[in-house]
Amino acid sequence: MPIIEIQNLSKYYGKARGIIDVSLNVEEGEIFGFIGPNGAGKSTTIRLLLSLIYPTSGSARVFGKDVIKHGPEIRQEIGYLPSEVFYYDKMKVIDLLNYSASFYNKDCSQRIKELAKIMELDLKRRIDDLSYGNKKKVGIVQGLLHSPKLIILDEPTAGLDPLMQQRFFDMIQNENEKGATVFFSSHILSEVQRLCNRVAIIREGKIVTLEDIKTLQKNNYKKIAVVGDGLDQARFQINGVTNLHQVDGEIKFFFKGDINQVVQLVSAQPVSDILIEEPTLEEIFMHYYA
Repeated sequence: MPIIEIQNLSKYYGKARGIIDVSLNVEEGEIFGFIGPNGAGKSTTIRLLLSLIYPTSGSARVFGKDVIKHGPEIRQEIGYLPSEVFYYDKMKVIDLLNYSASFYNKDCSQRIKELAKIMELDLKRRIDDLSYGNKKKVGIVQGLLHSPKLIILDEPTAGLDPLMQQRFFDMIQNENEKGATVFFSSHILSEVQRLCNRVAIIREGKIVTLEDIKTLQKNNYKKIAVVGDGLDQARFQINGVTNLHQVDGEIKFFFKGDINQVVQLVSAQPVSDILIEEPTLEEIFMHYYA
């Protein structure tokens, strides 16, 4: 059963676009990537899932339940880390986390200590004494302290140094291995490529593709570089070729289609070297935004 089901979901802020006709499912136990630049509609989608805002049209279900009708019940099993974290500055970290834990019908005290140790978070400090990165750590612990079934992350690594980012990724993978489903929204494509099983790319409020990450890379575009003296760039202007450009004795391009076409073109040219490789997720992403 899908953990998240979104059907034809749209949100307008007056006449301003939030998201338009978004549909996707997230299966139980997967780490799902949701990527797009700032303003594409990622946070709007998440806020609709959490029923923090209401849709203009369409519907969303989490754990098989409508997010508006069953919002409080659903949120008992969701851990949410927003892109920006704001707290009562005068509180100590431990008091804030204990207050958060009081909303759940379970003892979270040991779990708080374990997570704080992993993230090197001083529980005795006051919120207003913390750096932005340490406040983000508080948000991470707060989002995971009740061992949620669904973890929703919105730009989670902003403010974390590389060591803490690695610990965070390890922690999320560990939660996933224990059964948690993860919805991971980011514009940092290397993170998504590293963690996620499937990915949806959102552009200007609309989903432009939704695929398995390996499929997206392997069945999408090949990245090709041809090196040689006297190469004729015009010969490579065929169907399926994009981003074609030549620098000195090297021609580079993306190609989608029958690779034998490219092999035939190359064999008829004075080629000294050729490189064919899978594009990175970032290069695929930029293609969708070109």
